[in-house]
Formats: sequence, structure tokens, C-alpha cells
Amino acid sequence: MDRAQFADFLRRRREQLTPADIGLPPGVRRRTPGLRRDEVAMLAGMSTDYYTRLEQARGPRPSTTVLAALARALRFSSDERDYLYHLCDHAPPGREFTDKHVGPGLMHLLAKLDDTAAMVVTDLGEELVQNRMHTLLVGDHSELRGWERFHAYRWFADVGTRAIFPEEDWDRLARQHVADLRATAARRAGDADVAEFITKLRSVSMEFNRLWNEHEVAVRLSDTKQFLHPRVGLIDTVCETLLTPNAAQRLLVFLPRPGTDAAEKLELLRVIGTQQLAPADRLD
Repeated sequence: MDRAQFADFLRRRREQLTPADIGLPPGVRRRTPGLRRDEVAMLAGMSTDYYTRLEQARGPRPSTTVLAALARALRFSSDERDYLYHLCDHAPPGREFTDKHVGPGLMHLLAKLDDTAAMVVTDLGEELVQNRMHTLLVGDHSELRGWERFHAYRWFADVGTRAIFPEEDWDRLARQHVADLRATAARRAGDADVAEFITKLRSVSMEFNRLWNEHEVAVRLSDTKQFLHPRVGLIDTVCETLLTPNAAQRLLVFLPRPGTDAAEKLELLRVIGTQQLAPADRLD
């Protein structure tokens, strides 16, 4: 591992980012250019001390999980992400269906959607990143690990996670999960990751088995979803899906449904969230 080059690369990229690039307010005048180390650490889901040691060329070689988090936090392009892996003597992940790196364009767009809930998922429904409004709407999923990061797995393995949706919508949403997975499985025929995911779902849910055997197929590009939020009540949304060029990743945007009070409730949720996060959001 080239620790000196790795540390220098992180520092230079951090100094090139501004708070606006990641959706943060500028705060008061900063003593140094770019983001602070604690801000990058927060975005990457690690301690400030650990990130500081990386920039100081100290500590153990970072894992691929840590590198992926750093690449997202610092808005790296795919080429920059691969370079980061090479500096640490790790093989970069592939750029086809298994690539879970969210590019700087999508990350910038998420940050700009300040009043709209949005997230990026893989074509198997693995959550890669949420924006702040999506976290306020459904909760913070950044700590989920393993299969728990996949929408369909949580849906079929733990029915308690369905509580944020009205019960009358459960069957429709379950069928949509399965139909969308059917379409992905056909497009990625023979892919080991898809086969493993389907096998896992079959092992944890009789409901999934029943729906899978019905052989419904549909790619979800637009949908309506109702959320039961504990603070503001029922929120009616329209979920629009934007695909990356190879369809390996999807940007899900949840817009207020016309003719409902969803816009007012989402705005109230945004304000409530601002009040709750105000102390932590202060910038020195």
C-alpha cells in the first residue's frame, strides 16, 4: 500500500469539495478550503479519528468497504474510485452489475433534492445511499448490513418492516417486489449474485415462493406509495425511477401525489427534521 499517495489523494480531494457539493449549508467562514475531516468522516460513516489517521498515512490498510464509503463521501468518479483501490493494493470492483459505487453526478443530484425524498439502489434493491429527506421519511438505513440492505429481503424476511405502509397495500407491493426481481433475473440470466439472492428469499419466505411461482414480470419505473409516518401521518407519494445507462443502479424519487396533502406534510417533515438536527448541523 502506498500510504503517502493515499493520504495525499484523500486530502486533496477533500479540499476540493465545498459544503454545497454535499448539500450542507456553508456556515461561518472556514479557516481552510474544502470540507473538514469530521464532515468527511460523517459522510463515510466512520470516526473522525479513524479518517484523520488515514490522511496522516497511519493505521492499518483500509478494507474495500471503507474505500467504497470514502469514494461515495468524496464524490469520486469511477476512475478515481479505482485509483483509490489500487493505492491500497485492492482490486477495484467491476463496473457492470456488481458495481455499487454511486458516481458524483448522482450524489450531487441527491444533495440538490433538498425538499424531495430520494435514494439510490442497485437493480436488486440494495440501498446504496439516501438523501436527508428520505432518511426523515423512512428512517436512517446507513447502518444496515448484509441482506438487511436489500428492500425485498427486509420485506419478506421481517414483516414488521412493512408497518410504515398501510396494510391494504402490502399484497400489491409484495407482488411488485417479485415481478421486478423476475425482470432483473431474466436480464442477468446466469448471474451468481441474482441466483444467490433468489435462493435466500426462497429460504426465508413462503409468501415469496408463492409469488415467484406465479411468474409475474414487470420493471418498476413509476409507482404510487403511501407512507405511515409517526409524526405527520399518512403521506401519499408518486415514486419515479431513473435508471443509469446499464440499468445497474436506480435513482428513486418520491414526489408528493397531486390532489393530496403530501406536499404540506413533507414540508412539515423537512422543518421538523431541521429543528431536530440543528445542533449537529452547526459548522465552525
